[in-house]
Order: sequence, then structure tokens, then C-alpha cells
Amino acid sequence: MAAPQTRESPSARRSGVRKRARAGRTVALVLVTASLGVLLGPAALADTNALLADASRLFDAGNYQQAANVLNAARGQKAQDAPLHYWLARCYFELRQFDLAAASAEKSVELEPNNSEYRLWLGRAYGRKAEQAGGFSALSSARKSRREFEEAVRLDPANLHAQRDLIEFYFRAPGIVGGGEDKARRQIQQLETVDAVEAHLARADFLMHKGKPEQAEAECRQVLEAKPTRIGPYIEVADFYRRRNDAVRMEEAVEAAARVDASDRRLGYYRGVVRVLAGNRLNEAEQLLKNYLSSVPRHSDLPSHAAAREWLGRLYEQQGRRQAAADQYRVALEIDPRSKGAREALRRVSK
Repeated sequence: MAAPQTRESPSARRSGVRKRARAGRTVALVLVTASLGVLLGPAALADTNALLADASRLFDAGNYQQAANVLNAARGQKAQDAPLHYWLARCYFELRQFDLAAASAEKSVELEPNNSEYRLWLGRAYGRKAEQAGGFSALSSARKSRREFEEAVRLDPANLHAQRDLIEFYFRAPGIVGGGEDKARRQIQQLETVDAVEAHLARADFLMHKGKPEQAEAECRQVLEAKPTRIGPYIEVADFYRRRNDAVRMEEAVEAAARVDASDRRLGYYRGVVRVLAGNRLNEAEQLLKNYLSSVPRHSDLPSHAAAREWLGRLYEQQGRRQAAADQYRVALEIDPRSKGAREALRRVSK
């Protein structure tokens, strides 16, 4: 059985929307609210900060509709607040209402055109719109997505998320919308001057896309040898070995990640996957995956609940519990109807 994916779908990858773990949400909140101090008086700024703090708290808890309601209630009085529209776009993105996400992100960019983070999320919203559209509408949205990623990188070359999304767009998208492998190679070279670790990860992605897993692994090993001080690179390397069904190497990356931040809420998921891949300590794996499902909200930057359900299904298959496995695969398909892995697994255990 193919290993479940933590990313939403191949189409999401083609649009340049990544599922790698991304940090910076709190930092972004601080930056965008602080920037309002130039334009607003102290009372208005304090009011805006309180509003965004409430929305951010709801967002962190996975209550995206409630956060959107809070922001929408204030939108009439604060129509010129770019952070409000940005966070509204983030809420709609998590709710998979991509037309609304794009419209809100467009407004944030209109108000602050030089904000790299706003441009990045507008590009992501356009990318998801492209997935859902057809014909010329899909081409138009994909081109807009590329332009926003390019502008996000131009405005801030140190925006690593924008760099990675642009590189992935280039090597996955067809030339008709501005993709191209040569463009991806050049962008990776530029990224190398900004962050060598991130360049290794981007090159590993590209090499996997080219069907060169051994060369991709060499890039991942260089990431581990570099001993980065942020957790994201270790998580990406763990995902690489998950796709390769290599439990030993995956556990090496996961435990390296834990040494950087033992409190990261993704670790339980990845440790559970390691146990299932290794075929041992399955009771522990079951508890880890169930804890992840019950304690971590659905979020596009985190391993999906659909993937966690697939891994539980795989665990139950190993234990010979075919009905329990089928139940997990059905739930995974309810969450993500496009999951080919869950669909094939359900067909297998239902025979």
C-alpha cells in the first residue's frame, strides 16, 4: 500500500500550495499590526490589536468560521485595515472557500501592495482557485498565482515560504502559465544565497519530481548534517523518508526535530507514522495518532486529519482488523474525497 500523504493532493502540489509546516503566523501578526501605528492613533491601534488577537486565538484553535465572523463584524468600520483582510483570507483558506480567500487577500494587497506575506497568501488562494476551475479560468488563476509568488519573492527574498512556493510552481506548472524547470533551477540557485538549508530542501523536492530519489536523499542528508536550529527542515526530511517507507531514517529526522522543539504538535503524528512503518509498538502508534486527531485542529500547514486516518487504517490492517481499517479509510475519504490512497485501501480491505 502506498504511504498516505500529508499534503492534500497532487493537484495542490501542482498549484504551488505546499503542506510543509510553516511558522511565522504570530510574527506576521505582530508585524502587520505594528505597521498600523504609523497610520492610526493609539486608541484605534489598540482596538485593532484586540480584534486581531481575538481572531488569532480562534484561528489557532481551529475555529476558522468563528474567527471569520469576528473579522467580518468589524469589516464595515475597519475597511482600510489590511491585516483584517489578510486574516480573513487566511480563515477562508482554511474553510476551503477559495473565492472568498482570494477576494480578501486581494483587498489586503490593494491596501499594502509591498507586503510580501500578503502577496504569498494571495498567490496560494489563486492557486487553489485554479484547481477548482476549468479552461481559461484555471489558466488565468494559475498565472495570477505565479505573479503573486514572484512579487512576494521580489519584495522579500528572505520570505522562504514564498521562495519555496515559487520554486514548486515553476517545476510543476506547464509553460503556458509560466512554469518551467529551468526557472526552478535558477530560483533554487538564488535561494541558495539566502538560505542554504532551504535550497537543499527545494532541490530535493525538484529531484523527486524528476524521479531521482537517490540524489534527493543526498540533499536531505546534507540538511541533517547542517543541524539547522529550526524544526521545519527536519519535518520535511521526515516526510521524505515517510514517502520512501524508510522507518529508520524517518525516526532519525523526527527525533532530531524533537531536540529542536519537543513541544511541536506535529511530533505525535510523525512518531505514530514511524511506528506503523516499522510495524512495531502499534498500540503506542494508535494512541499517538488518536491523540493527534483529538488535540490538533485541522490546518493546511499541518499533517492532515485524512492522512492520520489513513495511517490508523494501515495500522489496523497490520493487526488484521479489516473492519476497523475500512472505517478509518471511509472517514479519510469523507475528509478528502480525492485521496487515491484511501480509496484503494478501502477497496482492498472491503474485498
